[in-house]
Amino acid sequence: MSALQTREVLIPNIGDAEDVEVIELCVRPGDAVSVDGALIVIESDKASMEVPSPCAGTVRELNVALGDLVNTGRLIAVLDVEGDAAEAAPPTPPAAPAQGVADAPTTAQTPPAAPRPPPSAPATSEASPDAEPPPKAKVYAGPATRRLARELGVDLERVRGSGGAGRIVKDDVKAFVKAAMSAAKDGAGGGIPALPVVDFSRFGPTEEVPLPRVGVRGARNLHRSWLNVVHVTQHDEADVTDLDGFRKSLAAEAEARGVKLTLLPFILKACADNLRAFPRLNASLNAAVDGLILKRHWHIGFAVDTDAGLIVPVIRDVDKKGVWALAEEIAELSELARGGALRPAQLQGGTFTVSSLGRVGGTGFTPIVNAPEVAILGVGRLATKPVWDGAAFQPRAMLPLSLSYDHRAINGVEGGNFVMALCRLLGDIRRLAL
Repeated sequence: MSALQTREVLIPNIGDAEDVEVIELCVRPGDAVSVDGALIVIESDKASMEVPSPCAGTVRELNVALGDLVNTGRLIAVLDVEGDAAEAAPPTPPAAPAQGVADAPTTAQTPPAAPRPPPSAPATSEASPDAEPPPKAKVYAGPATRRLARELGVDLERVRGSGGAGRIVKDDVKAFVKAAMSAAKDGAGGGIPALPVVDFSRFGPTEEVPLPRVGVRGARNLHRSWLNVVHVTQHDEADVTDLDGFRKSLAAEAEARGVKLTLLPFILKACADNLRAFPRLNASLNAAVDGLILKRHWHIGFAVDTDAGLIVPVIRDVDKKGVWALAEEIAELSELARGGALRPAQLQGGTFTVSSLGRVGGTGFTPIVNAPEVAILGVGRLATKPVWDGAAFQPRAMLPLSLSYDHRAINGVEGGNFVMALCRLLGDIRRLAL
């Protein structure tokens, strides 16, 4: 019998997510775990995910608690494992910088030490939010400070740090918010008036239920996008009679492949092709809002309805994949999203988003741009309508499309032309081969 060995389990690579919260402990010290058995569940701003055990064994130590904020490389647990199991297990990811100092810089390279300002220098963290932002430079702030800034909606590029080497600490963020609130109170800012607090129980029985964590964070992201993006929505209908007939003709092949073939993979493929012709819709505004970052890759997100709210997985390189491959990936990512098992990388890097409410219904809606993207396509319910062909009305399958875009980046003519071109593609899918 092989001797027992200890094995440390660390938080795996979670991309650029920071300070993800531990929302569930799946094991306790003394519990036996199997390979890929869940140890804990963590939740970022976009989704929750299980952290699996890399090998079978017994939990010797559990090094996190509910509510802890963790990052890549943080020690989760120590396992007692058989020698053979320890050798067979894949290596754990390299540890991230030590978590003991809450405000340690998260950048890969430590900035060179800079002299502290003389004692007589004024406190820079309380600069007015209406003042010109400091020259653009790398922002030095720890995970806890960045989390606080995200929660308060503070752009760290506008905050001057009082820590060593210009590092931004929590007090700098709080001072910035205090200055912004004072400016709004004095009429120097444009504060948004709060809604009145109403005691609804005065009018009848009530019940307050908590929103899912992902739903709350998604709502904050949508609110931030709505306040910052100049939304315009362009509506149109695509005649997809021939496309839908072609899709239905593939039913037997789809069944043989074990794939459910909907219109969505065709829509994603058409969008990727159309975005090549209209590159400004596959872009992001720069921080100064005086230029566009054109993306030469086409990663398209699609909205999935889950118990926790809408989640947007991202399919990478849609332009390089066929319809069957897209259909399989849509099914796989949708299942992972509903099971709360998406990896952070599967939620990042989108350049355009499609939100389909076909099953819900409706002839059109205004989807909110998934900033920092500049456009999103809403798809309504397919309906058969009479369409005049010049001699008589013919029954045609019409698909409502609603393109919302950031008017700062895209003008109305460009938005309208994009929708018209997309309708032509969906009306004759053979154009994708041209």
